[in-house]
Amino acid sequence: MAPQHQSAPAGIAGPQSQGTPGRELAPASQYWSHPHLHAAAPKRRPRRGRVTNIILVILLAVVAFATLTYFAVSLSASVFLVCGALALIPLGICLFSLMWVDKWEPEPKSALFFAFCWGAGMSVATTLVIGSWVQPLLLAAGNSSTDPDVVGAVVQAPLVEEFCKGLGVLVLFFLRRRTFDGPIDGVVYAGTIAAGFAFTENILYFGAAMAQGDDATSGLLGIFLVRGLMSPFAHVMFTASLGACVGYAARHGGTALVLLAWVVGLVPAMLLHGLWNATSLLGANFFLIYGVLQVPIFLLYVVGIVFLRRSEAKLTRRRLADYVPSGWFSQQEVPMLATVAGRRRALRWAHGFGASKRMRNFIHVATRLAFTRQRILNTARHASGRHAQARLRAAQGQELALLHRSTAARAALLELYTAAAHGAQWHASPTDPA
Repeated sequence: MAPQHQSAPAGIAGPQSQGTPGRELAPASQYWSHPHLHAAAPKRRPRRGRVTNIILVILLAVVAFATLTYFAVSLSASVFLVCGALALIPLGICLFSLMWVDKWEPEPKSALFFAFCWGAGMSVATTLVIGSWVQPLLLAAGNSSTDPDVVGAVVQAPLVEEFCKGLGVLVLFFLRRRTFDGPIDGVVYAGTIAAGFAFTENILYFGAAMAQGDDATSGLLGIFLVRGLMSPFAHVMFTASLGACVGYAARHGGTALVLLAWVVGLVPAMLLHGLWNATSLLGANFFLIYGVLQVPIFLLYVVGIVFLRRSEAKLTRRRLADYVPSGWFSQQEVPMLATVAGRRRALRWAHGFGASKRMRNFIHVATRLAFTRQRILNTARHASGRHAQARLRAAQGQELALLHRSTAARAALLELYTAAAHGAQWHASPTDPA
């Protein structure tokens, strides 16, 4: 089927036209003439540690399954199914929101699955174990009149839960160091861990509400309103504070800076968690404090996420522009790959000849390349030690591989574009102005 008339993206260094129906496709080679743009991509070697990562993911999935099974037996299967179905609602809200946050440079699905399993299983299990040790210590440190429930909610839970969730962020950094590139990555990984933790915790809270006897229905609706609808992002926001700190350190420094940032990031995560739990103990004043304090904090987070996403787009554009003089990318490709509008037009254009998947791959590889180059620049500034030099060499090797992958991705687009053009007349090109 011949493509419909549409405005093409300003970006790919592709066939030109005047926008008149019936104009034939120009030879693609004249627009990709630089030798770098046709360089053969090297064969990708298997990554060391891949088997280890797979084993860890499987183990975490088993731990998450065992944890949920344990609670299913404790609550009874019917209660667990009802509570689990309700807990899926805030989980879905969180995961879809995190997918939007992660849209610019999506993280590997396996890493996100690892994060969710850590949150839903490992962090819950370790919280129960460590919490049983910490609470007696906290009560012993206080006076005899201290309410154990208040200590548990305001002190113990923030300390233990954020520590256990934060461990998952740290583990992911060491496992996915090559793709842990900035604050947004930290927010997404930490948020996914927190969403998994909240999912399991919500099942327990909903189950406790159903066990209240005659008041079970109203109790369940009340707790679902507060935890499921009014504050689905509570845990996500707490742990995302830590994740943003770790991501910033991962972009600008080495292991020592990341470990320091992890410790520093625990502070706002624990404080926000304790503040939220203290708010929930206020009873009749809860909704007032929620509107005055918690809603503004949430809006602040939204503004922060928007700012971080825009920063990522600017970084992508700056770093891809570095490759224009050497010919790896054309001047027109940079805004196409590094702006929201450019990507949208590029995908619309590629959809016209069935190449949406290949265009997405081109965009993904180019974005990965931009972040890798930023890591190289940051590492080079402090590459005085042996470990820093090793990280720099590894990043440079990754950069070269991504450059060849971008060439292969561009060639794949050209191949499909040219093949489709043989059977149809085209008038819109990817470099026409929008």
